[in-house]
Amino acid sequence: MPIDVKTHEGIAHVVLSDPPLNILTRALLSDLRRALTELSADGTLRVLLLRAEGKHFSSGASVEEHLPGTVERMIPEFMQTIGAVRDFPVPTICAVQGRCLGGALELALAADLVIAADNASFGVPEISLGVIPPAACVQLPRMVPPGVAAELVFTGRPIDARSAVAVGLVTHVVEVDSLHDAAMRLAHAISAHSAAALRSAKEALRAGAEAVDRTMTEASRIYLEDLMRTTDAAEGLLSFMEKRQPHWTHS
Repeated sequence: MPIDVKTHEGIAHVVLSDPPLNILTRALLSDLRRALTELSADGTLRVLLLRAEGKHFSSGASVEEHLPGTVERMIPEFMQTIGAVRDFPVPTICAVQGRCLGGALELALAADLVIAADNASFGVPEISLGVIPPAACVQLPRMVPPGVAAELVFTGRPIDARSAVAVGLVTHVVEVDSLHDAAMRLAHAISAHSAAALRSAKEALRAGAEAVDRTMTEASRIYLEDLMRTTDAAEGLLSFMEKRQPHWTHS
C-alpha cells in the first residue's frame, strides 16, 4: 500500500510508503484522501503527522498523469488532496527529508507546520517541463516574500533546508538522523492539549480558507484551460519522459 496509517496516543501517523521517490500518483492521492477522511472523524485525535519512508519525502506528482487524457482528472484530484490536508480538523505536521519537489512541496505546505531534515531540498521545477505548480502559485506568495516566491516558480531551482527556514517556508531544521524524534517531540507538545481546543484553534487559524479555495480553483482553471492547450506544455512533459532536452516553440 502506498499509504500507511497508524494512530497512537492522539497522534495519527500517515506515511507515504512508496520509496525511493514516493511519487504522488492518482492512486496514492486517492488513498491519502480516504485516510484523511476516516481520521477526521476521530474526535480523540489531536495531531496528524505526515511523513515518508526512504531517503526522500517525495519527488512530486506523476509526470505521466499530467499528460492530456489524465491531467483533466489529476489536477482537480490533486487540489482536493491539498484541501484535505489544509482543512484537516486538528494541527498537522509534515516531516521532510531529501527531495520535496513540485507537488510534494505543495502537499507539505498544506500542513500547519513543516519540520525538515538538514538534507532536505525544496522546489517547484515544473517550469522546466513547460508547466506550472498551480497550488504553489497560490501558497508561496502567502508564506514567503514575493520575490522569493517568484524566483522559486520562475527558475524552478530548489533551495536547501537552511534557506527554506530562513525565508519561512519551513518551521524547523534538524539533523537527518533526528528528524523522526524531533517531529514526535513537536507532536507530543501539541497532543498534550485538549482536542476540542485544538480543533477550535485550527478552525480559527484557517478562517481565511474560503478565499484560498477560490484562488486554488482559479489556478486549476488556468492550468487546464490555458496552459495545457499550449504546445510547450506537451513538449516539456514528453521530453522529460523521453529523457531529452525540450524544444520550445514558446507557444
